Amino acid sequence: MEVHGFPLFEVSPRSWEAVTPDRFDALVIGSPMVFRYAGRGIAGLKSLPVYAVGETTAAAAREAGFVVTASGTGSLQTMLAELAPQHKRLLRLAGEERVTLTPPKGVTIEERVVYASLPCEMPAELIALLRQPAIVAIHSAEAARHLAAQCVRHGIRRATLRLAALSPRIVAAAGDGWGEVATVPFAEDKPLLALARQMCQDPWPAGRPAGQ
Repeated sequence: MEVHGFPLFEVSPRSWEAVTPDRFDALVIGSPMVFRYAGRGIAGLKSLPVYAVGETTAAAAREAGFVVTASGTGSLQTMLAELAPQHKRLLRLAGEERVTLTPPKGVTIEERVVYASLPCEMPAELIALLRQPAIVAIHSAEAARHLAAQCVRHGIRRATLRLAALSPRIVAAAGDGWGEVATVPFAEDKPLLALARQMCQDPWPAGRPAGQ
């Protein structure tokens, strides 16, 4: 596959109030960005086990010196149903844009925002590529919404673009008008790339003529 990578966001750290680990039983982490941008305040929390949204986030946690208790398949809410009985007080470190979580009965969650993803304008090279038929891999609902808005801004036809999305939430955020929108059963990069390769083998969905 011919692959081009373009950032649609610029990630920057946010100041946050550091906490002592004795107030919590575990960390809930939904992005590897937490370990890259949380700064020195996160170092004091290494005694807390981590619930990571997926294997990429789990790998970032281990690299930062944390012990991962569980790694999910893309949904933090699903992971909350599988908490260890002793983990009642959770600390969630997250970005400014995040999914609202509903804790199980008897469980509390405190949140700290440690980074923000700021939308960027599409570069000219990306605009030129998207004026031709292409498959676009999308990793977040925010990216899907921003991509759609940028297509409108630059007069890019969605009908010639097909989206390979990391989760059903991203599909919902993408909106209508795309040539095709498909998702993977597990929110991880390997199945996403496999999906993109499969979509390359079948240039258009069955019954849809090329160019429409």
